[in-house]
Amino acid sequence: MAELLCARALSFGYDRRALTAPIDLTLHAGEIVVVLGPNGSGKSTLFRTLLGTVAPLSGTVRWGERELGQLGPRELAARVAWVPQQPGAAFEFSVEQYVMLGRLGRLPTGAAPGRVDREAVGRAIERLGLERFRGRMLSRMSGGERQLAAIARALAQQASTLLLDEPTASLDFGNQGRVLDTLRGLAADGLGIAYATHDPNHALRAGTNALVYLPDGTTAFGPVSGLIEPSVLTRVYGVEVELARTAGGRPVFALAAATSPRDAGG
Repeated sequence: MAELLCARALSFGYDRRALTAPIDLTLHAGEIVVVLGPNGSGKSTLFRTLLGTVAPLSGTVRWGERELGQLGPRELAARVAWVPQQPGAAFEFSVEQYVMLGRLGRLPTGAAPGRVDREAVGRAIERLGLERFRGRMLSRMSGGERQLAAIARALAQQASTLLLDEPTASLDFGNQGRVLDTLRGLAADGLGIAYATHDPNHALRAGTNALVYLPDGTTAFGPVSGLIEPSVLTRVYGVEVELARTAGGRPVFALAAATSPRDAGG
């Protein structure tokens, strides 16, 4: 599969202070990279650096065959679409109007959306299963439905990669699963997906490779199947993590049973 994103020896942060040791990661078409770490570890800053809104301290970012610094706004929009954490709910917009915002980065300056743009919006709405909500105002939709609309907006941009910052944040249990399964489906369609989360079970459900923030300031990058395991997660989160299995045999991470004060003293 084609390489969509490559970061090499990338150091990022603010005020010349790096948040982690330099990182390396790659993303190919059809893959899902999960950026996993505790809250406040710098996952969002990494994404802003990959998008060019925060300048890297050192290292390189390449989108396809081009260095990030060589790409203008429209060229970058053709390569990557961004879904921020808790995307701003433009409540005065209908779903169709909101998804159309994803086309703005592809339009020449001052141009109005045309037939091609309307068709792209229609396909994105259909792909996310939002046809019945096309004319509904975002203010009348649930958090999960609004998150799907935000993904549809990114999909309408027709970029080869989607970056999503905590796409399941503030969603209930069922909607978390729906969003993750949607990302799996989009990767199966050939898109490259990278998303941030603090929940390791998300990586099991929708992840090819993972970039894990470790407590010593380094990161580890590799296949989810080999990297996301209890000893690593125990280091990352500072609590003992166990691997269990559902009745159907699916692996699930869980916190180890708490020790009661009586047991601890006994």
